[in-house]
Amino acid sequence: MKDNFLKISFSAIGENVALSRIALSSFLAGYDLPLSSLDELKIALSEAVSNAIIHGYDEDPSQIVTVEFLLNDDLLSLKIIDDGAGIADIKKAMEPAFSSKSEHMGLGFVFMDSFTDKLTVTSTLGHGTTVQMQRSLKEYPTCAAV
Repeated sequence: MKDNFLKISFSAIGENVALSRIALSSFLAGYDLPLSSLDELKIALSEAVSNAIIHGYDEDPSQIVTVEFLLNDDLLSLKIIDDGAGIADIKKAMEPAFSSKSEHMGLGFVFMDSFTDKLTVTSTLGHGTTVQMQRSLKEYPTCAAV
């Protein structure tokens, strides 16, 4: 499979979570991924994008979320970037069932960590958060170009 890169930016609105999932599915079209593996990656991405919209920007549609996909030697890297509120305590935020909003379950980081090989979160209060996830695709054969 050839190396590939995609960067998209969109308004911080809930409808664009689905857009990011569609973009990821299309980006990975060259791999013969089982639906369960593709679903796991889409869930991890959805959680990161949703966190940016809900927690980073408090659902302010004037703000922008940026998502980057990189394929390099069968390693998928996902990067989700916001310039929002930031996270005061990343370790605490990554604990199961922790949420800064009581109406949310607080499982986003749990899903991200479970469905990827590596999860890295960097954040600065008042300046935003970057979530980076990686997953090896070496075990999946590539298929003919679509």
